[in-house]
Amino acid sequence: MQPIRLRHVLYAVVAATALAMSGHAVASKAAPAIIPIHVVDEARRAVATFAGGCFWTMEHAFDDVPGVISAISGYSGGHVANPSYEQVSTGSTGHVESVQVTFDPTKVTYAHLLDIYFHRIDPTQVGGQACDHGDEYRSVVFVQDPVQLRQAQAYMDALKKSGLFHAPLAVQLHAAGPFYPAEAYHQQFTKKNPAYYERYRIGCGRDRRLQAVWGKAYKPY
Repeated sequence: MQPIRLRHVLYAVVAATALAMSGHAVASKAAPAIIPIHVVDEARRAVATFAGGCFWTMEHAFDDVPGVISAISGYSGGHVANPSYEQVSTGSTGHVESVQVTFDPTKVTYAHLLDIYFHRIDPTQVGGQACDHGDEYRSVVFVQDPVQLRQAQAYMDALKKSGLFHAPLAVQLHAAGPFYPAEAYHQQFTKKNPAYYERYRIGCGRDRRLQAVWGKAYKPY
């Protein structure tokens, strides 16, 4: 089995198992709600949205970070409303697999979330991450406001000047738009399906690639 296909096979197995247990279809008949992208509850809650390959891995990177209230897998950046996993997987919707992080900025800064994000991707890889290739896996920071834009640009400028990488940065910066939560099977996938996720992660070779790309600057977030 080629690594690029491993994630889709594991998804199919888990989806089939859950379907058998639940006795109803995977997709809800109701359209998924759009999570607000603006700062909510003033200074106590803010939102950050990142895309960096498989959203299982991205969500996992933020799950247990102090100050993070929630991390939700979903789809961003495309032109199709309420897309399904199957639609996004074709690469034709313009959406990327993303994670929307709601956090308390009095406990964790956006700058720290940026640092976690960038150290969980190969920022030089074009059109995907590790074994996941395709437009839906490209790396994007979706900025919510001018402050996030300035911080993201400053972080990327520092990386460019660091001399760490031997290729140009491939991470895109885009203004945040609607965020569509992914199907229930994808939410907290690493916690609900640890064995499946471990097989995918090892087979995909993402950690090995990150260690090779970042070298001594690697941080195992």
